[in-house]
Amino acid sequence: MPITDHPVETVTSLVEDAVTAPSMHNAQPWRFVHRADTRSLALYGDPSRSLPASDPDGRGLHLGCGAALFNLRVSAAHHGWGTATELLPDPRDPWHLADVVLQEPGPAEPGPAEPGTADLYPALRKRHTSRFPFSDERIPAEILDGLRGAARLEGCRLIVPGSWHSDTVLDLVRDAELFESADTALRKEIASWTRTGRAGEGPATEGIPSYAFGPRQYGVTAPARDFDALHDLPGRAVAVFEARPQIALLGTMDDSPADWLRAGQAMERVLLQATLDGVSASLMSQPLEWPELRSLTREPGSLTGFVHMLFRFGYGPRGTATPRRPAEEVLTVE
Repeated sequence: MPITDHPVETVTSLVEDAVTAPSMHNAQPWRFVHRADTRSLALYGDPSRSLPASDPDGRGLHLGCGAALFNLRVSAAHHGWGTATELLPDPRDPWHLADVVLQEPGPAEPGPAEPGTADLYPALRKRHTSRFPFSDERIPAEILDGLRGAARLEGCRLIVPGSWHSDTVLDLVRDAELFESADTALRKEIASWTRTGRAGEGPATEGIPSYAFGPRQYGVTAPARDFDALHDLPGRAVAVFEARPQIALLGTMDDSPADWLRAGQAMERVLLQATLDGVSASLMSQPLEWPELRSLTREPGSLTGFVHMLFRFGYGPRGTATPRRPAEEVLTVE
């Protein structure tokens, strides 16, 4: 569909793909603005969907919005369009996270779409966070190399830690869970974004529904976050998780909001590539939510100065789709 023929329909289609991105507690902290009769689309963070207890500096919000931005790029490439993206275009408005201009190929151009990005499109609606047990089968080195390459394309580094570093990170995840259990405000905030189907809960189009909690863990080997800790749903299954979780750390040299947006785009590229490779994944931000633990996740001497996300990879159930707000709730046409 040419952009100039049906601009609103085109932009709506792109936004419908963009919002399949993951976000912290599925808060979906994004807002898109399309200026009529232009090819521009602005991405804003939504402060009403911030998480002051879990994400006081907004790093997680930027990661989620960066993931949505990358999905927008994938969708555009799939349709043969390029994207010119400017991060943080207005210094006066920190919530104005990005401007995207759609570029339609001309008669003398084979197409401006980003090489390889369109190939990720089939994974957009197949990528789901998995909080289920994975097998103990190790991920081949060539697949891990491909995931590292995916992160590099977005200016980030993906580190697959050695055994001692992996053990340290997993210990930090468990430490974070203890911190969380003792923080009333944090526990209340998490509870406000979980959905059990009981009366009085928030909208069904956001948050983590109970069917996506996964089984209770038997033992403490896996770092999957348990969103049922405050609800204790009856009849929830119990399962043994993998003995040696396979984890990876995503980071950048610096720690500015622009770096968070780049990390969000890299996070989503890695997740989409993993989905195409048949690898399931879950995201872990628990130790990154505590300043006293976050710095300890980094391997001493590593070129990655700041860690923004921890991944758990493996072979097992992909997880189930969680709800998304419809495009008309997140897209404004001016």
